Amino acid sequence: MGICDDRVVVITGAGRGIGREEALAFAAEGAKVVVNDLGADLDGSGRTSEVAQAVVEEIKGMGGEAVANGDDIADWEGSQRLINTAIETFGDLHVLVNNAGILRDRMLFNMTEDDWDDVIRVHLKGTFCTTRWAASYWRERAKEGKENDARVINTSSGSGLYGNIGQSNYGAAKSGIASFSVIVAQELARYGVTVNAIAPGARTRMTLSTGRPQADFKPDEFDSRDPANVAPLIVWLGSPESKDITGQVFNVAGGMVGVAENWRRGPAEDKNDRWSPSELGSVIPKLVEQAYKPPARPARPPVPKA
Repeated sequence: MGICDDRVVVITGAGRGIGREEALAFAAEGAKVVVNDLGADLDGSGRTSEVAQAVVEEIKGMGGEAVANGDDIADWEGSQRLINTAIETFGDLHVLVNNAGILRDRMLFNMTEDDWDDVIRVHLKGTFCTTRWAASYWRERAKEGKENDARVINTSSGSGLYGNIGQSNYGAAKSGIASFSVIVAQELARYGVTVNAIAPGARTRMTLSTGRPQADFKPDEFDSRDPANVAPLIVWLGSPESKDITGQVFNVAGGMVGVAENWRRGPAEDKNDRWSPSELGSVIPKLVEQAYKPPARPARPPVPKA
């Protein structure tokens, strides 16, 4: 018995990294898992079914239930097929975890249209597509008088919440996912669906490709960058225990979990009349000085031109 016993979970990008650890952790807590992964390279090219199937075999080896799915989450029909895979295979859907993503890091002046479009497509459109079809399923159930105890858990990023040089495409997509999650949480609350997001910190193919330093650890010590550290929060958010938590974005890394408080109303001055441009010169600098200043992020090595 686990906290997600018999819950049906769809996880995108579940063949490697954080998604794989989420799939294994859900299975360990009794969930039936749809492992979605194209088996693509980091930049989104290539495809192999072996990546998702390997995770399915791991879950079955644990005594769990799982099925592989290789649909493209950013394809309208493909994302619908993914959601239908859960319903047709296991008879229901309780949790959707949107985790899949790619990287095309460039400084803005080197970024191509494809670099922008492909990253936005996979991260932001992919999150929208799968969530839309899952929402339609839960809404129809509610209209039929059935109760839902459902969850959507999306994957944002510190790059989207706090900024990161060389990732304007990735950061914009991840910031969009955070805002999308907050809005959709409000829209789906009446149907028994909660929506939250995470901004994870872990060692994955993506982080290794950026050239940023990775935390060192010894074999007998806690590895703070292990992607498995992220999974417990996702599993809890997918469980019945989290039914009162929605519209939140969580930071999670190593042994730390916390609530992200990124966009919020800060210092303001109200004249109760229209400002003139010349007046604002003495107002805006003062407000900026009073505003919350997040801690500086570590310097990042230069991003390759190609």
